[in-house]
Amino acid sequence: MTVHFIGAGPGAADLLTLRGRDLIATSPVCLYAGSLVPEGVLAHCPPGCRIVNTAPLSLDQIVDEIAAAHARGQDVARLHSGDLSIWSAMGEQLRRLRALGIPYDVTPGVPSFAAAAAALGAELTLPGVAQSLVLTRTSGRASAMPEGENLAAFAATGATLAIHLSVHVLAQVVAELRPHYGDDCPVAVVWRASWPDQRIVRATLATLDAAVGAEMERTALILVGRTLGTEDFDESRLYAVDYDRRYRPTGASPRFPETR
Repeated sequence: MTVHFIGAGPGAADLLTLRGRDLIATSPVCLYAGSLVPEGVLAHCPPGCRIVNTAPLSLDQIVDEIAAAHARGQDVARLHSGDLSIWSAMGEQLRRLRALGIPYDVTPGVPSFAAAAAALGAELTLPGVAQSLVLTRTSGRASAMPEGENLAAFAATGATLAIHLSVHVLAQVVAELRPHYGDDCPVAVVWRASWPDQRIVRATLATLDAAVGAEMERTALILVGRTLGTEDFDESRLYAVDYDRRYRPTGASPRFPETR
């Protein structure tokens, strides 16, 4: 018996890994975060599967469901939205399972920032503009931000920011970022990335507050940085004609001579 923690992706039911799909299809029990995981993903559940929406459950109740399946010798597909490595509340569940001696594995999923970037047709790291992406959020009721982790500190680096779970405090976000990025810095808010009702707002830090409607109150990602929409960036050396690399030796004395 194994509990399969599966990243169910950002919203579109087909943005699911083949491994995740196959694990769902072979698990007699499926626990899913119903507030964020699309019902289309549940179509992969086998006939007779016990399907439980964990949105109204406490951590204790979720673990009770898993322990009951463990006692029956049944695999569990535990679905979370996006990817499990960030803000998934997986860590506290794994800690409980380790204490109970219940085996588990983890299958990654498509994260929301990647889906948002795809919707924008944007590369978030461009040569000569930004080579770092910071995934962050503002403090919330569920989790406070540790001291030192704040928007101003991250903005001071000039990196592209992917700000999660913060559209409800948009004015605060803008106020903290404007001194570092400037009023003309490009911004995009992607609401429900990859869902059928996806919406995108492009603006600058100076115009963002007015551009975003009141309905964007949750499941929205804020992307901030000079990489958004600019055409003024260097080309990568990776594909340059004179760039010597293992798969394309160049010059009189290449680092990796071609073997014939």
